[in-house]
Amino acid sequence: MHTIDTTAPVVVRLTTQIDAPLATVWSLHTDVDDWPAWNTGVDQARADGPMAVGTSFTWLTHGMSITSTVRELVPGKRIVWDGTVQGIVGIHVWTFERTDAGVVVRTEESWSGEPVDAAVD
Repeated sequence: MHTIDTTAPVVVRLTTQIDAPLATVWSLHTDVDDWPAWNTGVDQARADGPMAVGTSFTWLTHGMSITSTVRELVPGKRIVWDGTVQGIVGIHVWTFERTDAGVVVRTEESWSGEPVDAAVD
């Protein structure tokens, strides 16, 4: 099982509840090409193929073009990707849990590398 780098200078963990069916949440999350339609932080996104372990996708966010690669995929439950941009190594883990109120989405992300060490804030 892949995980974030818990020793990285930057680690973020967030949880949210979404009032929607799991299939809908999972579909939106894994349809990378449509990210800009609903995620205001993503300007462009393009997957190199169907979402699977080894699939890469390129996305533009906050002026950075990032190429990420899927490292783990458990449909409807978990997806992990990583990528390096401008010397920053990012690892992102997403988990999805069906509840009576919809879906609990948990995300963990770590950033490491020289640029992060130089400006952790």
